[in-house]
Amino acid sequence: MGLMWLSSGLAGALQAGGIAVVLGLALSLATHGLARPFGWREGTAIGVAFVLALLLGAGVDAWDLFYLSIVRLESPFATRETLAAIHDPGSLGTRVVFEFIGAGAGVMLGWWLWMLGARARRGPPRDAP
Repeated sequence: MGLMWLSSGLAGALQAGGIAVVLGLALSLATHGLARPFGWREGTAIGVAFVLALLLGAGVDAWDLFYLSIVRLESPFATRETLAAIHDPGSLGTRVVFEFIGAGAGVMLGWWLWMLGARARRGPPRDAP
């Protein structure tokens, strides 16, 4: 219900995936910044960022997709009411896939940027001319 401002179809899936990329990037940078104070290893920071990006970026759509697979839509009324609560139910699966891919891509982009920054802070390797 909260995604009614997204476009329909593939355009909406691309928008949702783009939002998930931005969320993943921001959360990756945030968790890498918090890794040292919390005593996390790099994998933990990546994992926490990915789970949070999935929950925030794809949580509603993933839940709707899961709910549609378990709910018993035996009457036209129940079907109409359930589908009316979902923004663009015809593209729900595509949107969830794009959100999952976007969250992973954003987290990995954040990790890569963090590593570039760490390398720049360390300076050039000692054996470099």
